[in-house]
Amino acid sequence: MGLKRFTNWYFTLMLAMSSLLVSCQKDTGDQQVDQKKMALGADSVIKATSPDNFLATEGTLTITMQDSVYTFDAAKDSVAFVNMSVGDNRYFGITAINKAHTLSFGVSSKGAAADSLTKPVAGGQLLMIADVMHTKQFTLTQYAEPGDSGKIKLDKYRQNDVLAKGTFFTFLSKDDEPNSSLYRVEGTFDLKLKKQ
Repeated sequence: MGLKRFTNWYFTLMLAMSSLLVSCQKDTGDQQVDQKKMALGADSVIKATSPDNFLATEGTLTITMQDSVYTFDAAKDSVAFVNMSVGDNRYFGITAINKAHTLSFGVSSKGAAADSLTKPVAGGQLLMIADVMHTKQFTLTQYAEPGDSGKIKLDKYRQNDVLAKGTFFTFLSKDDEPNSSLYRVEGTFDLKLKKQ
């Protein structure tokens, strides 16, 4: 159980770090030249971590939890599709942070990304930051049985200008306790790469 918890924690941390590395890409000024330079720099940083990591330039990631809907717009927020290895295990996932840095989300699965693929969720986190003193954190519970954490469905992956398109659902808890309430989180993503 300790290794599973460490792996989930480590991968969630890596997703968050990837998101933070690219978040400044969307915070540039109004000048188009500066935006392009920052985008190239962010792409370089994320690709230096892994050549299979991609920053979306268009499209949306939409998350629904209870009665709330949260949307990340890749044109202004930082949304990335990441692939990484932890030891001998490969993982893929989506990580996002909004321009205001008040909302971030990440969801991952074990394995390699591909078209027409459905895999169990291996990690997930939703952070809502109203201010320094008021933060809500929801994470994938360590107490779920294997296969009970939800699914990520990739309909398309790296086809033409499509980075990733699909859906997911998972269950996140506010506290890391055995009897914590679980919240069903559903989402859709339709992300695009830079036009070549």
